[in-house]
Amino acid sequence: MLTNEELKAIKALQEICESIDTCQLKLNFDMLENRSGNTKEDYFHYEKDKLVGFLGSYGFGNKVEICGMVHPSYRRKGIFSTLLTECMKDLKRRNVHTILLNAPSESQSAKDFLRNQSCSFFMSEYQMMWQNTELSLDDGVVLRPSDSPADLEAEVQLDILAFGLEEKEAREYNNHLKESNTEQHYIIEVNGTTAGKMRVAESNGEAWIYGLAIFPELQGKGIGRKALSRIIKMERQKGLPIFLEVEAKNAHALKLYQSCGFRSYHSQDYYKYQN
Repeated sequence: MLTNEELKAIKALQEICESIDTCQLKLNFDMLENRSGNTKEDYFHYEKDKLVGFLGSYGFGNKVEICGMVHPSYRRKGIFSTLLTECMKDLKRRNVHTILLNAPSESQSAKDFLRNQSCSFFMSEYQMMWQNTELSLDDGVVLRPSDSPADLEAEVQLDILAFGLEEKEAREYNNHLKESNTEQHYIIEVNGTTAGKMRVAESNGEAWIYGLAIFPELQGKGIGRKALSRIIKMERQKGLPIFLEVEAKNAHALKLYQSCGFRSYHSQDYYKYQN
């Protein structure tokens, strides 16, 4: 578990790096604030008790994403390379095979670093923010909290079918999400039948939507759009700005989110590391 002092130091370093590089780093503070267990996932470099380098690794089912930063005044000294090497040794011991290095699309310093790494471009991801748009609601779609073993099983199967997770990984991932208790888990129902699921995280005055998935046999019926509209209305009533992320290659999801009023404002590039 990270201390409050460590979290504050990471945030302060992030603000400096983003200001100089005019970019937005994806450091997943909702995960940093809820680290648990004995697995080392965060790596620090200090100079005279000042945090000048940080790397975080984030497990998402069958893959690990890595993002980090070095203070502009301390770059080109091998700090990030050292942090990455230490992280890679730990991931190798854990037998992690899919490793993605994450960098803001507009960060030239990140591109310069990645050019010398054993990695290849994998995908781009858009961060999207909801813009005020009129949405119609349908009484046929119901959102309710996920609160039973049957709901958990549905969430596991949806992650397997929609996101390509292996069963063991899907179960471990969903159990971890429930244990961390930092998100609201919803089951999407149509006529009393489980049709899909999604999660919402509320943190730092923002609402983020994750993991929207509909069973394949029920796709193409507008269920996802109606469920998304309900979540948007719920979060609007709380006065929260609403965000989500989507892979650029997922054209269907991108079109769905755009039709509900989401607009891209930032993008992240991912590079697959050859471990």
